[in-house]
Amino acid sequence: MQVSPSEDKIPVVDAPSSPQASSEDLYFCDGLRKVDYVLVFHHRRHGSLRCTGTASVSQDQLSIVSNGNFPPTSGSSDAAARQGAGLRREEAASVGEVFMELGMARGSEPMEAADHEMHLIRQEFEANLLEAGLEVERDRETKTHGPSFTRIHAPWPVLCREAEFLKIKVPTKQSYELREESGFGSSMSSVWRKLKQPFEPKVPHQDHGSTKFLSHCFSRDKLHMYNITSKDTFFDNATRGRIVYEILRRTVCVRTCQTIGISTLIAKGVYDAAFPLHDGDFKVTGHLEERNDRQVLFEEWARYSAFYKYQPIDLVRKYFGEKIGLYFAWLGVYTQLLIPASIVGIIVFGYGVATVDTNIPSLEMCDERLNFTMCPLCDGACDYWHLSTACGTARASHLFDNPATVFFAIFMSLWAVLFLEHWKRRQISLSFSWDLTGIEEDEEHPRPKYETILLEKRQRKQQQKKKKKKKKNEPEKQEDGTVTGKDRWRQKLLSAMAAGVPTVAEKLTWKDRLPGYFMNISSILFMFGLTFSAVFGVIIYRITISALMAMSPDPETKSNVRVTVTATAVIINLVVILILDEIYGTVALWLTELEIPKTETNFEERLILKAFLLKFMNAYAPIFYVAFFKGRFAGRPGSYVYVFNDYRMEECAPGGCLIELCVQLSIIMLGKQLIQNNIFEIGIPKLKKLIRTLKEKEPTQKEKDGERPPRQWNLDYALVPFEGLTPEYMEMIIQFGFVSLFVASFPLAPLFALLNNVIEIRLDARKFVTELRRPVAARAKDIGIWYNILSGMGKLSVIINAFVIAFTSDFIPRLVYQYMYSQTGTMHGFIDHTLSFFNVSNFKPGTAPHSSDHGDITVCRYKDYREPPWSSDAYQFSKQYWSVLSARLAFVILFQNLVMFLSLMVAWVIPDVPKTIVEQLKREKKLLVDLFLQEEKEKFQLIQSLFVKPNSQSPTAGQAFPVLGRYSTLPSGPTAGDGGGPRARSRAASFSQFSDKMSSLPRKENANSKHTAV
Repeated sequence: MQVSPSEDKIPVVDAPSSPQASSEDLYFCDGLRKVDYVLVFHHRRHGSLRCTGTASVSQDQLSIVSNGNFPPTSGSSDAAARQGAGLRREEAASVGEVFMELGMARGSEPMEAADHEMHLIRQEFEANLLEAGLEVERDRETKTHGPSFTRIHAPWPVLCREAEFLKIKVPTKQSYELREESGFGSSMSSVWRKLKQPFEPKVPHQDHGSTKFLSHCFSRDKLHMYNITSKDTFFDNATRGRIVYEILRRTVCVRTCQTIGISTLIAKGVYDAAFPLHDGDFKVTGHLEERNDRQVLFEEWARYSAFYKYQPIDLVRKYFGEKIGLYFAWLGVYTQLLIPASIVGIIVFGYGVATVDTNIPSLEMCDERLNFTMCPLCDGACDYWHLSTACGTARASHLFDNPATVFFAIFMSLWAVLFLEHWKRRQISLSFSWDLTGIEEDEEHPRPKYETILLEKRQRKQQQKKKKKKKKNEPEKQEDGTVTGKDRWRQKLLSAMAAGVPTVAEKLTWKDRLPGYFMNISSILFMFGLTFSAVFGVIIYRITISALMAMSPDPETKSNVRVTVTATAVIINLVVILILDEIYGTVALWLTELEIPKTETNFEERLILKAFLLKFMNAYAPIFYVAFFKGRFAGRPGSYVYVFNDYRMEECAPGGCLIELCVQLSIIMLGKQLIQNNIFEIGIPKLKKLIRTLKEKEPTQKEKDGERPPRQWNLDYALVPFEGLTPEYMEMIIQFGFVSLFVASFPLAPLFALLNNVIEIRLDARKFVTELRRPVAARAKDIGIWYNILSGMGKLSVIINAFVIAFTSDFIPRLVYQYMYSQTGTMHGFIDHTLSFFNVSNFKPGTAPHSSDHGDITVCRYKDYREPPWSSDAYQFSKQYWSVLSARLAFVILFQNLVMFLSLMVAWVIPDVPKTIVEQLKREKKLLVDLFLQEEKEKFQLIQSLFVKPNSQSPTAGQAFPVLGRYSTLPSGPTAGDGGGPRARSRAASFSQFSDKMSSLPRKENANSKHTAV
């Protein structure tokens, strides 16, 4: 194959036609250089490029030559060569003004001109990659369209250089023995290891021993300190991919007028994708001992049958990087701590089941002999009814509204604190074992959109300056309009400066972001209004359906009004929540883009805050309504509150609103987990994959049998791109809210969360291993802003649970009655104490029942603390109401302060950093200092040996070699005692003449000199 001088940098190879092993798919064509990264672009041709390439390039070159950027060429072969090869270094700087000309050079074929421009940009970018030291390989194009792959390899010198720049910590040859516990702690640790042995994943080469190698930031000057057995395997694949990505994202392409590399090119459509390769297929085909990391993760982590095993977190971190490893470690800690919470919740629920038959308030409600005649539930059509008909609701309410609920609320508040403290300790332990201690934040490059808007702002300023100075600095022109003299060179200099990085650092100010901020505030307020409107719409649905069903002549329909309305309303709420959840996720992304964040970290934090705020309101607004607002503003008989002047506001069930809150919370929580978190995550990717397979099946049936098999980069390109961990964290944070915020009303919430998370871990693992492209291994010291959100929700849960127990449940009214109003000190008479009297003659006209099956009723009862009609202050709040309200407020203050105090005590007792980690950090620091001291000592001994005469003898006991300290000085003249011989010209001889004088110095000074040198 004949290659032009500019093509020899990027080899173009023929893809093999015979099937090869997956391990060979990870290397260049020579089988020696590993593929560290892949760039993908779609090659679109509107015909035979080989036939039309010469003409198109020559036409494009006319516009290029007219700008004076390229020298004229003698033949079209050079132009074709320039089209098929990477640009040389001297050409890369002269293409800054080509972009605008190409779009106008061939107006008849704008698509081909645009494609050719993209081709030139790719050539320049890949030429810059070659200048950075990377090695690039491309396949020869045999199709007129479809994806084309550019494979990148980082040689050993580039890996060493970038590892030193990025301060990547690598293990040294120095190791030490970890101190094992002694006594009772040691025996307990050994017993615990034996007990959890069946649950450990079978990961080969997993270091569980007592030996740890010291780690240090990589340095090219200290290669002898590292255990480098092979240059190809010293840096693992994840680290190699990260190093190449750092080069890709900082490589400048002048054509785009940006200072960022691959991110901008992907955003502009120059490339379609860029990703590191997976370690071959995830299915095990050979011996188990020959499995790669991806196959080990699939077998021991991503299979649903491995649900009972611990996660191989170290291998996850090695394969996917620290950021993803920390997510799965956090998810594992959260799931493990849900086990004790689930056990306590089951015990609390069991206590309610065991005491339901002895609960006096429930027995009184179910006792038909008490004959509590209740006021109608609606106007006109509804009749009076007996309280005993709500016996089932009262018994079910006791399952969740009992004295054990208060204990469980306190326990879960402390559990949230324990979870956060335990995670901090676990996070620090992982940081120590993963060598993340002391790492610095990586410098982030601006996002493509930020750079684009900044460029537009810069161009507007330049245009304004040109308009202002046009009259003052107008250049001299000839008659044909061309610029002459010094102004010609001045224009070239200005264009070159405009194409490069500006000398003055410009940035976007709050004025540039003001429209985005205004849109953000107005859109978020609109979304809040939309959420409240959806909740209000469901309230209207409940009110109207309740009224319509109450008017039904069917007695069975009338008896099931409350159950039917509650169930259907909760299902409607669930559907609305799922729909708005998807809408809010898209809206949050759009609003964050309008703010124009500078870096990816800023973008991610702002996106998380917006998405969490919107989804929090969406998920919990119906629950907040039932817990704190339903039945509070319904009024009383004779003075009800109406909606649209026709429908009464709904009231709580006779057993209280807590049972309805429990139903609402359980259905929304289970529905979100089953539908959104599992069915959406499993079903939608499977459906997309099926559609993609059906689309690709038609052309494959027409292809010949000798078609080449797909390579690893083809298989990885067909996978779904990784879009971040925000959706994974978000669903777990919302679940954490269900578990902690309203847990007083649903003690079984931790159990259902535990069952979901056991499946969720394997589901996410399978998605990362089999369905997603391999993400770039990103470093992270912690989980970021998510920890602050968890901490805030833990504090909010204390307040919400205090209000749920005080105002939603009947716990406080029972205590007040038992210790203030009960004659016997028991709960007998509690139901009669909570029911007020109403004289039916005080009904407003048209609101009394039209017909009654209960005979002549003069007085009916309703649940409230009000004065009876025969009192002078009829229907006003009674003294019991104010006593209960005071007790409720006092309980909120007491509960909140008690739990906060206990939380602070727990956080103070449990140190953030484990004691063993502190000791190991100190020990490692001392060992590293000793290692460097020993290295410096060996250097000095080597220097001393260089300054000794070849014929000199060993020094006596009273003599010593000179030691070069940092502040040591040498005299310039000859000294006595040098033997009187002629002074040699060599540096070693001239230095050795001072040895006698230096040896006469005290040893203490010599030791100080050594210490100073270190």
